[in-house]
Amino acid sequence: MPDRRQFLRNAASMAALGAVGTGMLLNACSSDRTKRVVSPVFLNQAPEGRTLKVGLVGCGGRGTGALFNFLDSGPGIEITALADVFEDRMTRCRAELKNNANVEVADEKCFQGIDGYQQLMETDVDVVILATPPYFRPAQFEAAVRARKHVFMEKPVSVDPVGSRAIMAASRMADAAGLKVGVGTQRHHQRDYLTTLEYVRAGYIGDFTAANCYWNQGQLWYHTPQPGWSDMEAMLRDWVNWNWLSGDHIVEQHMHNIDVINWFKQDHPVKAVGMGGRHRRPTGDQYDFFSVDFVYDDGTHMHSMCRQIDGCANNVSEFIIGTKGKTNCQNYIRDLKGNTLWEYPYQQEGWGPDGQPTGEVVVNPYLQQTIDLVAAIRNNTPYNEAEQCAISTLTAIMGRVSAYTGREVTWEEMMNSSMRLGPEKVVMGPSNIRAIIPVPGT
Repeated sequence: MPDRRQFLRNAASMAALGAVGTGMLLNACSSDRTKRVVSPVFLNQAPEGRTLKVGLVGCGGRGTGALFNFLDSGPGIEITALADVFEDRMTRCRAELKNNANVEVADEKCFQGIDGYQQLMETDVDVVILATPPYFRPAQFEAAVRARKHVFMEKPVSVDPVGSRAIMAASRMADAAGLKVGVGTQRHHQRDYLTTLEYVRAGYIGDFTAANCYWNQGQLWYHTPQPGWSDMEAMLRDWVNWNWLSGDHIVEQHMHNIDVINWFKQDHPVKAVGMGGRHRRPTGDQYDFFSVDFVYDDGTHMHSMCRQIDGCANNVSEFIIGTKGKTNCQNYIRDLKGNTLWEYPYQQEGWGPDGQPTGEVVVNPYLQQTIDLVAAIRNNTPYNEAEQCAISTLTAIMGRVSAYTGREVTWEEMMNSSMRLGPEKVVMGPSNIRAIIPVPGT
């Protein structure tokens, strides 16, 4: 495996490939802070080029949303194939495309079933969107790479160490084949985050000393088993509550925030000690909350906290303290006394002081990440976010394993672990998978 710091430096640069040329020089309030910072310049629309045919695997809400992101990204995009385990989801996706974009996908290009993605890979699509539950991501990503398709896949990219390493391996195959791979870590394409990152890279907060990240919110959706559903169908429809399908919410959701700290630090933790528990969840086998102390190789600590319980204090954010200053990673740099050194100029992007669009061009990060991927495909520029996401996914898995067991868990252990969650092959019908809640210390 390549040196992790060098890889993450390269991957951080790739995340900004939507930027073209250089932007205006932005000055911080303190003239003695290292150097002036060049603000990234972003594409508001993908460039024209050959028509790109797009296929979707996983026709749920996020997958359908990604289709509209592609249609909105620029000219020359066609939606030509769909695949999903469940017919009702595919029918709903087709209806949304027809009603909202006047796009119809031919019956013969709609594939239902667990293996429907394999049939989709055999069509003439140029780009494949992978938006199924994360358990399926490693096998589907490898299939797409072997079929020589460009890929956009949602995060996280796996639920276990074996899957994370499989993504890393397939990522290198994609590079060798000249394929472009985008991942749903949209903060890497969020203009305020990227501009703040430039200030951090320029040394405005100094060397990292500590970090915190949070995703605390109310309960997510769930589905209780319905008459006529088999065991497997019930789990697949309720996937976000099952560890083997989603990785638990520290992986499925909170990975976003962990990834931001890894991205800004250009590194990943080498060990973790965590705790968590379950009090309110009505289905599945996951925890309701986690609290993890991650430690990087240089001794820097990152405290990670996530919770999905109604009626509690909410917080979705990241925070880094350095030897010279601190940042929320999104829109400000402050000195250690709390004085503001720089704030993101939202009004220049079409946002008013009240946080509402002013009517000018405003590109949300979900659309921006799609624009950047399409631009990379048409311009044939290097673009592959898979391995960086696999590293952040595995970081979250390391925290989950520690919380489940109560042990200190190391990165080396994760990179050598044979842990593989779920069945060898998903088959609709009865299943012997049952909700067994982990008990730390046993």
